[in-house]
Amino acid sequence: MEAPAAPHNPAETRLTITSPEQMRELGRRLAKLLRAGDLVMLTGELGAGKTTLTRGLGEGLGVRGAVTSPTFVIARVHPSLGDGPPLVHVDAYRLSGGLDEMEDLDLDVSLPDSVIVVEWGEGKVEELADDRLRVVIHRAVGDTTDEVRHVTLTGLGRRWTEAALETLTA
Repeated sequence: MEAPAAPHNPAETRLTITSPEQMRELGRRLAKLLRAGDLVMLTGELGAGKTTLTRGLGEGLGVRGAVTSPTFVIARVHPSLGDGPPLVHVDAYRLSGGLDEMEDLDLDVSLPDSVIVVEWGEGKVEELADDRLRVVIHRAVGDTTDEVRHVTLTGLGRRWTEAALETLTA
């Protein structure tokens, strides 16, 4: 009788970010760890920095087009300017359903060939991939100009057990 497979403990890294430029730089550094087939789920309050982080990812991946919030178009595809994967940037905020509604988007690139970043995807896109990176951005809420963000990156699945998320803190 075989012993059950050991559960994969998620890889987790925590960072404190103090400016929008640092958030973009985190995106640029994170892009070096990403590859085609990766799903990145971004969670955080309005104004937390999800799109700013994705802008840095786009810069780091070397994709075409300005990375802006896809709120009104739901998804944008940014083709690679080199030999890297395209970036698919999705805003699931207005999507009430789960995976069915995501499939209805008819994205013209597939997950195995792209890096897919989904803002507001928690509870909606987990079924897309067993291996995914969950990025939670916490910021002070209310009437504040505080730029400090606490970012927690959690790698789920085999893909992230050796992804070296801890290098992002260096």
